[in-house]
Amino acid sequence: MNIGFDLMGGDLGPQEAIKGALAYFEQSAEGNLVLIGNQSACVEHLTILEKFKDRLTFVHADDVITMHEHATKALKEKPGSSIAIGFGMLKMGKIDAFISAGNTGAMLVGSMYSVGAIEGVSRPTIATTVPREDGEVNILLDVGANADCKPEHLAQFGQLGALYAEYIFGHKNPEVGLLNLGEEEGKGNILTQGTYALLKSNPHINFVGNVEGRNLFDGKARVIVTDGFTGNVVLKMAESVYDLFHKKIQDDPILEQLNYEMYGGVPVLGVNAPVIIGHGISTAKAFVAMIHSAAKVIKTGLIDAMKQQFAIK
Repeated sequence: MNIGFDLMGGDLGPQEAIKGALAYFEQSAEGNLVLIGNQSACVEHLTILEKFKDRLTFVHADDVITMHEHATKALKEKPGSSIAIGFGMLKMGKIDAFISAGNTGAMLVGSMYSVGAIEGVSRPTIATTVPREDGEVNILLDVGANADCKPEHLAQFGQLGALYAEYIFGHKNPEVGLLNLGEEEGKGNILTQGTYALLKSNPHINFVGNVEGRNLFDGKARVIVTDGFTGNVVLKMAESVYDLFHKKIQDDPILEQLNYEMYGGVPVLGVNAPVIIGHGISTAKAFVAMIHSAAKVIKTGLIDAMKQQFAIK
């Protein structure tokens, strides 16, 4: 198992990424890391990994795609960037997964133009976890990949989210709900009304109907489906709740689940290889969580399960 790790992604530079690599090596004896970064920027920090040199490979990258660059343009104009190199290696099978806390747009575009969408998936999506009252987690998707969606896109998000819940979290036949402004069938706008009908008739999922914002943290639905615009607003609001209360409330396990460092990054669901996108302000704690997430996607065979289900006509 070889996991490609962009050391240049994120606001805190390669130092935090390399600390995350060290923590992963100390916590797990499984797999190797292919570290991708600028030699001159990384060399002074790489010394802490000397003990684990037999489990890592360093690949030099001349360039970096910054957070504010246009994704497609930057990937074309910067083939020597750490993100472009990572996706090139993923496409050629030199690594089994790729993770980065860099430019989110570049990561999404890179996913589509390197390994591509799984046949039958029209729009890959990104998912995140939110805490439940019972101490477990729900899955919310999409949280930012697709601001404008059609009902058929959301219906596929339900399938992808259900497989993610099964293979990564061990919940067979998880409940799938549609985020809406009321529980009754027929509620909502044209998008949610059209999506409801498709989810209800989808034989691959356990659809339980509409869920409201107040159901986000309860047990009505394990997988909650929405468009990327709404999902991103919900995600950022949840992160702001953590920022507001974590200094006043210490060691609360439910509140801590809102901390982005706990889950590290969000997977791109619906592409042909594992890709994990991290938060721009990722620390070592978040980076090590990202690596563990990538390893779990590889080991569980989630990608193959998605390919098999979407191959069924």
